[in-house]
Amino acid sequence: MSREKHSVAPLVKEFYPEYYSLHEYPADQCVVFTKVDLPWGILGNFGRTSIIVNGVTFRTAEQLFQMMKFKEAEQLMDLYKSGGLFLKHKAKKWENRDKRRADWGSMVVDAIKMCIQLKYEQNEDFRNELERTKGMYIVEGQKKGPDTWGAKLTDDVYVGSNLMGRLLMELRDNGKLEYHLPDNALDFIEIVKLELDK
Repeated sequence: MSREKHSVAPLVKEFYPEYYSLHEYPADQCVVFTKVDLPWGILGNFGRTSIIVNGVTFRTAEQLFQMMKFKEAEQLMDLYKSGGLFLKHKAKKWENRDKRRADWGSMVVDAIKMCIQLKYEQNEDFRNELERTKGMYIVEGQKKGPDTWGAKLTDDVYVGSNLMGRLLMELRDNGKLEYHLPDNALDFIEIVKLELDK
């Protein structure tokens, strides 16, 4: 299935038009994060900062975010046991099989906001690193064509939607991210608990 099938852009355009826009950032005014082990890597969703929700520990914000897409034990435990790049590959595998929750588009940005907010509340290292970016733009750097989450360096300017960077700046500048999720958004955690207790 094509990359476009998994692109969050159409979902953002339909359900979150306020976040559907391109931005430009002068490179010399940017804090740029790419890989976990490079400078500023903790800012990314794969940054090694665990998050506890309703008694279940998630290794990264990305793991929590990807698991929020699904409702059934098979998919949830497959992702719970995964980490790193395999996590996204496995999530895409299940999406290809039409296992993603039907209302994902209407909650995707609120879901990522929740994950980032919980990471902020529970991880001092992340809070400190975010504080160090004050006065700078935050950009998720991408070398290929930029997707919704990041931006690509073109000459001396980063160009792209940079949704992740914008949410991080919103959190940094306001001290919190507001989000509104369906009442059943976290029901999957009870399924994970039952599976872990087996």
